[in-house]
Amino acid sequence: MTHPVRVRFAPSPTGDPHVGNIRTAVFTWLFARHHGGAFVVRVEDTDRARSVQGAVEAILQSLRWLGLNWDEGPDIGGPFAPYVQSQRLDLYRQAAHDLIGSGDAYKCYCSPQRLADLRQRQTRQNRDTGYDRRCRDLDAPPMPEDASQTPVVRFRMPQDGSTAVDDLIRGRVTFENRLAEDFVLLKSDGYPTYHLANVVDDHSMRISHVLRAEEWLPSTPRHTHIYKALGWTPPKFAHLPIILAQDRSKLSKRHGAASFLEYPRQGYLPDAMLNFLTLLGWSLDDKTEILSRKELVHHFTIDRVNRSASIFNRDKLLWTNGSYLRSMTPEALADALLEYWRAYPTPQIPNTPRRGLLARIAPLIAERIKTLDQAAPLIHFFFRDEIDYETEDLIQKGMDRAVTCTALERTLELMTAAQPFDADTLEAALRPLAKELGLKPGQLFGSIRVAASGLRVAPPLFESLEILGRERALSSIGKAVERLRSPAVDSPPGR
Repeated sequence: MTHPVRVRFAPSPTGDPHVGNIRTAVFTWLFARHHGGAFVVRVEDTDRARSVQGAVEAILQSLRWLGLNWDEGPDIGGPFAPYVQSQRLDLYRQAAHDLIGSGDAYKCYCSPQRLADLRQRQTRQNRDTGYDRRCRDLDAPPMPEDASQTPVVRFRMPQDGSTAVDDLIRGRVTFENRLAEDFVLLKSDGYPTYHLANVVDDHSMRISHVLRAEEWLPSTPRHTHIYKALGWTPPKFAHLPIILAQDRSKLSKRHGAASFLEYPRQGYLPDAMLNFLTLLGWSLDDKTEILSRKELVHHFTIDRVNRSASIFNRDKLLWTNGSYLRSMTPEALADALLEYWRAYPTPQIPNTPRRGLLARIAPLIAERIKTLDQAAPLIHFFFRDEIDYETEDLIQKGMDRAVTCTALERTLELMTAAQPFDADTLEAALRPLAKELGLKPGQLFGSIRVAASGLRVAPPLFESLEILGRERALSSIGKAVERLRSPAVDSPPGR
């Protein structure tokens, strides 16, 4: 009988979620959905000194934004609740008690000061640092002056032989037991370490597979021995490749967003980010770069996960996001922009645009933007009665104030007479005007663009004029002519 797949994402609320955390969640979610299994979210908050207020909600918000729905978790409960470790302390204390009873763990009375002195002495002697097992075989607690107020509980690791770990990505990895210290299971404050808590929870929640960062691979022998001592069957392990910066250094704040939640603020699409993160360590083949959410779920298997480190390439992320934007229908892109501006208001778009108008504008910028936050600077003039620019911006290179004024006056005449007022008619009327005035098309169109939009770089001119409509377009260009006619010092020719 095949056991059901149950996997967990178990973050620690010690700060804002980052790319590495969320990539682990992505792989775990895809694995669960591919196998029709359960995706469990569990909060590992037993490191009280490092817990950060608001971190849990930031983690859950990141998962929601990506569309990684969970079947059990701290907010929705489930058959193995609670899903917050600080609410499960009795389970860990009972496990520690059982391990002491079986002789697989013992109480350690060494004070923090003694342990610090031990590390310093080992460092001076160029020896490996680690606990010296002083309390391992005590017949009775030491005298009070040598004991801490409350002992910790340490696991009694074997001192000879080796421990083999069968990893789904890396194969069999062997560790020498003599190099492993007797690690702490239960701290003096009664809280478990990660090693004990994750074993107890994975067993009690019937987790079948554990996908986690490769940094936990050296700790897996510890977990294997805890499982064995408690008489439990361990889950299958898969340790995911590390993510590095492009210079192959450790990924840090200087290489991108400090918090994963900066990516939605910067205008990335959830599906594009899911696609990008999945390809950080997994691939379908050597050429496929864009896959839908449904395709990712269908194809995701552990055997396609790479062993080697993955490189976080921000240019690749921008390319991926741009590809998704270009593939969207005008209506879908309009909806994405409206949702983005509702979440992250911008003064450039003071009022919520009409969806129909935005859908007409969307095709003009789909090829020009790579993130949603790049849209407002290009199209804000469609939604504002007044546009801001310097008068000299109207005057293109090789033109002067008088030539520019004449060009825009003639533009007004032709646009007034245009029937119908659409992109094709406007282009047919205005393109010959450049030749008539002895100008290059780029000079004339540059002046019209600034007059109509206030921008030197804007969406396609004639389509923009059509969407603005005759009244708005004539009004904006008329105001530009008034600027040029007003007393001012002419810009030097050829600016």
